[in-house]
Amino acid sequence: MSENTTQQGVAGHGAFFQDTNLKAEEAEAATAWVRSHVDRRTVDLGERMDDIREHMWELEKEGEIIVHRITDDHKPIEVETLFGWKKRIPTNQLWHHKSCGQCGNIPGYPTSLMWFMNKFGIDYLDETDQTSCTAWNYHGSGIGNVESLAAVFLRNFHQAYVSGKQHGFENGHFYPLVHCGTSFGNYKEIRKYLIESAELREKVKKILGKLGRLVDGKIVIPEEVVHYSEWLHVMRNRIASELQTIDMSNIRVTVHAACHYYKMVHEDAVYDNTVLGGNRTAVGTSVAQALGAQVIDYSTWYDCCGFGFRHIISEREFTRSFTMNRKIKVAREEAKADVMIGIDTGCITTMDKNQWIGKAHDMNYSVPIIADVQLAALACGADPFKIVQLQWHASPCEDLVEKMGISWDKAKADFQEYLKQVEAGNVEYLYNPELATNQHINMKTGA
Repeated sequence: MSENTTQQGVAGHGAFFQDTNLKAEEAEAATAWVRSHVDRRTVDLGERMDDIREHMWELEKEGEIIVHRITDDHKPIEVETLFGWKKRIPTNQLWHHKSCGQCGNIPGYPTSLMWFMNKFGIDYLDETDQTSCTAWNYHGSGIGNVESLAAVFLRNFHQAYVSGKQHGFENGHFYPLVHCGTSFGNYKEIRKYLIESAELREKVKKILGKLGRLVDGKIVIPEEVVHYSEWLHVMRNRIASELQTIDMSNIRVTVHAACHYYKMVHEDAVYDNTVLGGNRTAVGTSVAQALGAQVIDYSTWYDCCGFGFRHIISEREFTRSFTMNRKIKVAREEAKADVMIGIDTGCITTMDKNQWIGKAHDMNYSVPIIADVQLAALACGADPFKIVQLQWHASPCEDLVEKMGISWDKAKADFQEYLKQVEAGNVEYLYNPELATNQHINMKTGA
């Protein structure tokens, strides 16, 4: 081992990480992206960008790829993206591409989503045959590469494409719905690279061929990469009119839109003229608006949450400082928010789990941080513990729940009684575990 490999560089990463010694103005330029304004007021919409989907259809026509199409059976609803392009959001026959961070840190996030789908009678598949997108590794360590990211992307979306076969349906029956903003942004970038690069397609075809993940010798690319918040956006009015049970007009809501949703491949993000004048991305905000809550603006709306992938691991105090000063403090002081909602795993985890550190610096600010779908589920009568699972959150949610007219103490007592039933073997499932694992085992299911 050489001497250099044992030395400590910046934040203990090793000698190859060294201080850049940037001047103040250079450092500002290097980090300006966290405060970048991506909206219809600041982006030049006069010059048409290249729509990668047009090239995707050409490749399919030439027999290069198979496009996993959104069909009438998926009951799509059309929306507009930043540039006014049309994007179809499937609402039925969905394949859940779950989030490692949600399942590990915020389990009420995916359960709230599936609870809604159960309420609406949506046909979906929540199977176990899925891997992480590995973008966390790529952004957090820098040791990933485009080939590996592309192979994982295509492997997961191939599984979505063929998943219906084992249930007696044709290929393409279930359409992938991506839960995580990081996965969503990563997959959109990778889809663009795959369509533009014949060399990349050839490299990953060799990998996927060994895995048995080709269809007729071709890779499968989805017509659209769809985020769960887009499904919630197009379903918001049905949620409010058919399921909402709680008056939300006294709840002050602030919104944090994830960088990986609307700053990364920004031309694909959904905008709506009925939401914030069509200038900011619609998802998240549109749900709070449909529920009748007070949506309160604040000066650092565009800022990153502070997560940043690498420095959440090695320079965590920067993350904590950023999220406290640029998000939590502002939401509390400026907006006097009862709750901040997000649309992404990393953002919610960062702002939810790091508020306690502010007390060490006499910054005693706290705001409940939950997902848009969790707030919507609460407004529609979902159990705060059993479904929304607020007990997993580090930020205090009691006052929010009480202000919504829900008794926290009663909900907690009911949940404790429910846990005794689980311990006794009386288990309920949101989804039939036989379908999830494709194993014919005798397990009780429930709604």
